[in-house]
Amino acid sequence: MKIAIFHDYIGAIGGGEKLVLTLARALNADVITTDVDKDSIKKMEFEDVNIISLGSTVKLSPLKQISASIKFALCDYSKKYDFFIFSGNWAHFASKRHKPNLYYCHTPVRAFYDLYDSFLNRQHFYIKPLFILWVAIHKPLSEYYMTYVEKIITNSKNTQSRIKRYMHKDADIIYPPIDTSKYKFEISGDFWLSVNRLYPEKRVELQIDAFRLMPEEKLIIVGGYAEGDHAAKYAEMIKNNLPKNVDLKKAVTDKELVYLYANCKGLITTAMDEDFGMTPVEAMASGKPVIAVNEGGYLESIVDRKTGILIEPNIHNIITAINIISNNPEKYRKMCEEQAKRFDKYIFIKNIKKNIGNEYI
Repeated sequence: MKIAIFHDYIGAIGGGEKLVLTLARALNADVITTDVDKDSIKKMEFEDVNIISLGSTVKLSPLKQISASIKFALCDYSKKYDFFIFSGNWAHFASKRHKPNLYYCHTPVRAFYDLYDSFLNRQHFYIKPLFILWVAIHKPLSEYYMTYVEKIITNSKNTQSRIKRYMHKDADIIYPPIDTSKYKFEISGDFWLSVNRLYPEKRVELQIDAFRLMPEEKLIIVGGYAEGDHAAKYAEMIKNNLPKNVDLKKAVTDKELVYLYANCKGLITTAMDEDFGMTPVEAMASGKPVIAVNEGGYLESIVDRKTGILIEPNIHNIITAINIISNNPEKYRKMCEEQAKRFDKYIFIKNIKKNIGNEYI
């Protein structure tokens, strides 16, 4: 039996890409996508996974999203595979032709639902009418193709509630896979780490402004953005407004990231109502405490005051949490490592296989 995994595009390194490639390797499945950044795949060390491209997208939002959706809707691999998995915001447009299937939903499209106003407000005044038109057409089309999805899996209770609220559908939870065996503790170093795409929803500017007021501390940010996505302007603003004690690395290899986790003092993450968030678990697997905003999927992975500190999203609270943890960062190590094991990749793979069924494995 042969399985295909449809995923929007593989560009900047993120949790969705790691999940898809981990799953493809475990199931010996092919990945069918649009844009393929071979350098990112190499950095993530997934060169052994077979990836099929439907062709590149238009590198201008929302034409990028529209062109990806069209490519998935028109493709037909129904005779080449026995089971189909969809991942991302647009890959499920392939669901009409490809059954049996399941959809691993990272989140309902936030620009269509809970972050609609936020996305609209960041558009230039002459772009706003086009954004409104795009959502008015693309949203019902997305919901139409969702009717051909046979089963929905999602990454957290937080996203499960969004799916119910906005899409009126039930979803089972399987937490994303973390390869806890490859992470390790070396030292509590002299720098803090932040790992995320440079998207406005990640609120990286809060971290930067906090460190601007703490010149004695150091922050390394690992993160980039894909060409043609909605975040280019924000990312440029971040890159051009860094204090001397904040270092931005657009992309690093998997080995370099493991090293940074192993040697940092802790992780800081400030994403707005994060779906789940794999980076806190990666940090905890490295024995490192996490400072995270008190919302979203972080509530499901971080144990407040035991594996880190949950805070309100403001500069003052970031600074306070940094000072608290800096007094004794190693006291969190044992609990962090134990908590991370709850999200190990083998648990994820076992539960996904159970949902696919033995006849297709």
